[in-house]
Amino acid sequence: MKKRTLGNGGLEVSALGLGCMGLSHGYGPATATKDAIKLLHAAIERGVTFFDSAEAYGPFKNEELLGEALAPYRDKVVIATKFGFKDGMPSNGVDSRPERIRRVAEESLKRLKTDRIDLFYQHRVDPNIPIEEVAGTVKDLIKEGKVKHFGMSEAGAESIRKAHAVQPLAALQSEYSLWWREPEQDIIPTLEELGIGFVPFSPLGRGFLTGAINENTKFDETDIRNIVPRFSTDARKANQAVVELLTRIANEKQATPAQIALAWLLAQKPWIVPIPGTTKLHRLEENLASVDIELSQKELAQIEEAASEIKIEGNRYPEQMQKMINR
Repeated sequence: MKKRTLGNGGLEVSALGLGCMGLSHGYGPATATKDAIKLLHAAIERGVTFFDSAEAYGPFKNEELLGEALAPYRDKVVIATKFGFKDGMPSNGVDSRPERIRRVAEESLKRLKTDRIDLFYQHRVDPNIPIEEVAGTVKDLIKEGKVKHFGMSEAGAESIRKAHAVQPLAALQSEYSLWWREPEQDIIPTLEELGIGFVPFSPLGRGFLTGAINENTKFDETDIRNIVPRFSTDARKANQAVVELLTRIANEKQATPAQIALAWLLAQKPWIVPIPGTTKLHRLEENLASVDIELSQKELAQIEEAASEIKIEGNRYPEQMQKMINR
């Protein structure tokens, strides 16, 4: 497995990480613990060193799962988790008060069965707490050895700059893929200027870019995609154009649409580390193979030209969740 570095503080991780949310939360029933641990161990055996969690996933269950699964490999892996929601519940709104950040750190350390959090993200910017105060609190946790690196998720460029001036960020985590390219406008230039890594979540468009979803797909009643405008029946039908583009390139490269989507992301910057999630071993292996796919400048230009003519339909979040973005 190839390696990449996030930020200027030397945080080295596998070129592809594993987003672990879906094992516990978000896309239907949680995976049975023994099956989830088996998948996590398979990822480690295949060279993955970067695992992404949050107190809000479950809530709390995902950190407990990672604590159990990763304990035997603790010194070989990088664990990222997040603070920022009241009582760990996104539906309760944001909460990045210093005392809350400290409490989350202590509780996450216990659930993760570890003495340090490698990468501690603010899950969403809290408009009620100055970002400098948030960064200062994490800086203190770093001095105490409880946290190694600071990150933010779904933050806007101004918030990133203010936080970074107090405590340098190793990474920003936000959605980025061929069907969500807004970060290219302000975020990626800001990260490049400041030397901050980028960790795209949902790099496969919540599964859509794999080609396995169409307008007739039925989701489990607990699946978040049921309330995401971009996954309405009409939007799914309209958005097949991007899957057709990926499929066309994949056929030429003897690859899959998912592999091309990930290879495209990896080709954008050397400090981009996507974190696709999966519950299936064959999908994990498919995703990891994308690291070895090289897209030529000509192929990247062809993708760019074709993608520029595709209009993606539907917002990526329901209205209430959208309000928490890019503060």
